[in-house]
Amino acid sequence: MNWLTDVVRPKIRNMIRRETPENLWIKCPDSGQLVFYKDVEANQFVIPGSNYHMRMGAVARLKSIFDNETWFDVALPDVAPDPLKFRDERKYADRIRDARAKTSMNDAIKVGYGRIEGAPAVIAVQDFDFMGGSLGMAAGEAVVKGLELAIEKKSPFIMFAASGGARMQEGILSLMQMPRTTVAIEMLREARLPYIVVLTNPTTGGVTASYAMLGDVHLAEPGALIGFAGARVIEQTIREKLPEGFQRAEYLKEHGMVDMVVHRHDLRPTLGRLCRLLTKAPAVSPALPHLPVPDAAQPSPA
Repeated sequence: MNWLTDVVRPKIRNMIRRETPENLWIKCPDSGQLVFYKDVEANQFVIPGSNYHMRMGAVARLKSIFDNETWFDVALPDVAPDPLKFRDERKYADRIRDARAKTSMNDAIKVGYGRIEGAPAVIAVQDFDFMGGSLGMAAGEAVVKGLELAIEKKSPFIMFAASGGARMQEGILSLMQMPRTTVAIEMLREARLPYIVVLTNPTTGGVTASYAMLGDVHLAEPGALIGFAGARVIEQTIREKLPEGFQRAEYLKEHGMVDMVVHRHDLRPTLGRLCRLLTKAPAVSPALPHLPVPDAAQPSPA
């Protein structure tokens, strides 16, 4: 045994070793390009070379849309955390706890109230990192609360959808959120207020079958997967090969299901113009009055 090479050198190596964060680099799913995480974050999570749109967390999304990265967090109703005492490979309560620790969110949807290029708006953002953005009781309550606040403030409601569908651990209680959100959207429509949906990658299942496809205007991010059932399930059902790019945002725009495919860098000005157009609001003024604070709202941590 050579103590210089087998003992001393490893000890010295351990002393000078630096811990490298796991997310220091990001590999582009489209091109395979390795990109520095900070560069992707500064570019609104769009890969600079390939323009591939990565998934975006709820807080980062709200920062990118609201003026001056500032908004009021809307307090959401509490729901039973595990109404069916569900368990599969793990307890549902444990899955919820892990998802909350991972995302720092109470559930899959965050709601904010602020201005977009001067126009007041309520925005709800679905975070796919929270159990696949699945629609459960808490998420349904968040959408309904956001719609009610938009009616109260007489402002547009914007929904950023990203979901794998209904949350199976809540059974029929999850499925009931589809008609509940639909009724709330009808209330917004009766108040003659605009409902704008931004479809992000992916938007599927029961969310697509409910509030994600009921907007007055449907925008989508480039390359977003949008549909109800998966492509393989459809192919097995109809026994036919699906067209290239089926269920992608660009294909759906060509076939009339999406109004516009908008690059993430252009979303904020596009949403601002739509809000002003649909509410017949005047052009942006250099001096804007302060927004009235909604009940039970907190300033954002921007």
